[in-house]
Amino acid sequence: MKYYQLAAKQGYSYAIYNLGLMLYNGKGIKQDYQKAFQCFYQAAKDGLATAQYNLGLMYFEGKASKQNYEKAAEYFQLAAAQGEAAAQANLGYLYDTGKGVRQDYIKALEYYLLAANQGNSSAQCNLGNMYENGHGVVQDYAKAVEYYQLAAKQEDANAQFTLGLIYLNGTGVKPNKRMAMELLRKSCENGKQEACEIYGQLK
Repeated sequence: MKYYQLAAKQGYSYAIYNLGLMLYNGKGIKQDYQKAFQCFYQAAKDGLATAQYNLGLMYFEGKASKQNYEKAAEYFQLAAAQGEAAAQANLGYLYDTGKGVRQDYIKALEYYLLAANQGNSSAQCNLGNMYENGHGVVQDYAKAVEYYQLAAKQEDANAQFTLGLIYLNGTGVKPNKRMAMELLRKSCENGKQEACEIYGQLK
């Protein structure tokens, strides 16, 4: 802790960022979103992608400042341009939902793909959703299942839940109750309450 504080005082971007993380998470120091925000802001100004992403996330969540999707998009964009997968995934989500930016499924698809190709499970799950519902792409259940499976293998609860329902209802696939229950069980274990309820009804 003292090392990070000393290094931060000397202006080292990584140290400032790490101090921000400690303040954000309350690890080794009292949790303080306002001070975390200040650290992320300073490191983001120095061009550190992870700090730009976390600053965007704080604007997105409304922590230490009023929720501001426009500002979130601005900082996600900066981090995404440097290849930060989580920022690409979140920027894709903003374009997908039209929060802070004009809704644009093509741009959402572009950023989801960039993040998904780096293994980001949220982006993979959201790509599955786009293909399942035909948002910005031709509806393709096989492609949707492919992306849901990639995310589900990384223990993404939302992907496991959706994939479970797909197998339960036979949406574009052959119905498979055993597989559906397994996926719903995993989703439940990973914190998806809705999956717990449906799994309980199927047992």
